[in-house]
Amino acid sequence: MNYAVRILLASLLGLMALAGTARAALTIEITQGVQGALPIAIVPFGWTGPAPNAPEDVSGIIAADLRRSGRFVPFPEQDMLSRPHSAAEVNFKDWRVLGQESLVVGQVNATGPDSYEIRFQLLDVFKGSQLAGYSIPVRGAALRRAAHHIADIIYEKLTGEPGAFNTRIAYVVAKKHVNPPRYELQVADSDGYNPETVVASPQPIMSPAWSPDGSHIAYVSFEKRRAEVFVQNLAMGTRESVAAFPGINGAPAWSPDGKKLALTLSQDGNPEIYLLDLGSKALTRLTDSAAIDTEPVFSPDGKEIVFTSDRGGRPQLYRIPVSGGRAQRLTFEGEYNARGRFSPDGKRLAMVQGQGGKYRIAVMELDSGTVRVVSNGALDESPSFAPNGSMLMYATEARGRGVLAVTSVDGRVQQRLALQEGDVREPAWSPINLK
Repeated sequence: MNYAVRILLASLLGLMALAGTARAALTIEITQGVQGALPIAIVPFGWTGPAPNAPEDVSGIIAADLRRSGRFVPFPEQDMLSRPHSAAEVNFKDWRVLGQESLVVGQVNATGPDSYEIRFQLLDVFKGSQLAGYSIPVRGAALRRAAHHIADIIYEKLTGEPGAFNTRIAYVVAKKHVNPPRYELQVADSDGYNPETVVASPQPIMSPAWSPDGSHIAYVSFEKRRAEVFVQNLAMGTRESVAAFPGINGAPAWSPDGKKLALTLSQDGNPEIYLLDLGSKALTRLTDSAAIDTEPVFSPDGKEIVFTSDRGGRPQLYRIPVSGGRAQRLTFEGEYNARGRFSPDGKRLAMVQGQGGKYRIAVMELDSGTVRVVSNGALDESPSFAPNGSMLMYATEARGRGVLAVTSVDGRVQQRLALQEGDVREPAWSPINLK
């Protein structure tokens, strides 16, 4: 069995060394920015209420979101000539002198016990006009989420593309230095704050996958010392075992309508791709070969499945109609191509590409077949597109431990997200329409 096939089997079985902590937020380090990012000033929001300050730094969260997108350069607070809280207080000449194109001003008002109103305005500095303005009522626990929502509004107004700040990420961590080890599936805000444990086990957990509406997560657990696929209801905290067949049960992927899961099963002796109807529990076998077929993913229109197979001798990506038929090879560049993931618009395919003993994240333009490597690590894996398609999250290593990394689809913007202690792996970015 060659090395690439062993990697593929290891992915199937989840034999990964993971370490981490459930309580620490992921911290973000921007390692590479992009020239030509848009200048924007986010003035610290005003505050009216009985306490000295709002429970969350709303304007600070907005600025951090826009900065880590790589598309904006927020102006330093200490260099601001004034700190207005409404458009009526703005001297646009001051901000033109500072070279700012856009300006955000606002205020947080306490309206009752643990209730607030956020007012903000997005202003065009050179035209001296308002581009957007909203008043948002919110409870205290939702102030951070409201700030992410405001950042999404600003991002879309200035770029013409939806923002993805008010989303969540799922990932797997483990406490390896306790006995027994503790593996945990975590869910956090897109900036790493508010981490929550979805499920914990002394055995490995892997392959988290969000349902299209963000209400459920499918994942693989080895808690019974064999692979089993579960679907977890995030709001209720309940879960259901949907695949516990003899042999391998792995790599769940949701259909765009949320009614089916594509799975890798070996119940008939060889790892093959199956479709599971979640309502009827009916199984449909999609592939039939002597090779290892794994890591399925639906195309956004639901018409095709892309999967990894070593039927050509080494792991490469293939596609097959959901209705069945002959599989067609997609990738030819690189010794190893696996873990395909579609962009939300279906125009790109992210993958893990191996060449010369190094494994990096690559993006294929499906209309032209052009492939571009967008990461620079030696062992990069598990790519997941942001729901607006602008960024990719993946697992990598830095300073001797596992971290998550985020790159723009052109590779020009790079950042790392690390737990304060331990490793983190298997990222999955939620959809925008979170329940």
